[in-house]
Amino acid sequence: MKLLKTFFITSTFLFFMSGCSALPVLNPKGPVADAQKGLIYWSIILMLIIVAAVFVLFTVILVKYRERPGMEDGDPEDIEGNKWLELLWTAIPIVIVILLAVPTVTTIYKLEKAPVSSKDQDPLVIRATSADWKWFFSYPEQGIETVNYLHIPEDRAVKFELTSADSMAALWIPQLGGQEYNMAGMMNELILQADHPGVYDGRNANFTGKDFAKMTFKVHADTQEDFQSWVKDKQQNAPKLTQDKYNELLLEGLVKKSTYSSTHLQFVDHAKQPGYAVEVRKKLKAKDPQLEESH
Repeated sequence: MKLLKTFFITSTFLFFMSGCSALPVLNPKGPVADAQKGLIYWSIILMLIIVAAVFVLFTVILVKYRERPGMEDGDPEDIEGNKWLELLWTAIPIVIVILLAVPTVTTIYKLEKAPVSSKDQDPLVIRATSADWKWFFSYPEQGIETVNYLHIPEDRAVKFELTSADSMAALWIPQLGGQEYNMAGMMNELILQADHPGVYDGRNANFTGKDFAKMTFKVHADTQEDFQSWVKDKQQNAPKLTQDKYNELLLEGLVKKSTYSSTHLQFVDHAKQPGYAVEVRKKLKAKDPQLEESH
């Protein structure tokens, strides 16, 4: 019976752990996500040790102090003011917090900088602006802007400058790293890197209303050569982004993917002009009331 129970528990554990590789956060494709995966595993292992210790002590207490023949009238001796027990149950939580805090804080500060594997290159800067319910990705150095998708080179750090045109969102690309918030009137930074070419899913990880679930995008990680070819093609062939077109895109609603050979940063910076989108929407809907129904 004991052998059967051991086999069942081991099989169940292996079954669940084998499925972890299907989770994007546990299938990292870059150094940032890989470091965060290590933290996740360390936290899980530590918590399993704590749970196991609690269950072992619980079982010991149940067996040792259970009521049985000959002990109907006997109560365990009261223990009061045992300094060693008090020190023990005070020290254990402190040790647990240290074991969790030290690697977490170390990793957080480490991820504030570009990964070591690409320190010989300057990060690619991308301004990621959220709006209800779409994403604008501006490449200031390349003079390109994409809507609801982006291209990045492999083996090069990408510094996302995060802001929002309206409600607070959160940019999250699970296979490349954890999420960071986009907020109007301010700017946050997030450094990520892809070590392997491929297409990765990104999304808004903060609820922002009706079409929040559809506020997704694709991240195309290209080789250095393919990325440069893509940049050159869009610079030459994509249309310019006019202020009128951008204002139209800011209306609440879903939009399709698109690409432009200029960015909205030339006429608005939402990190410094948090009310721009609200004013634009009021003016456009005042001119055409039908926009209220179509967006």
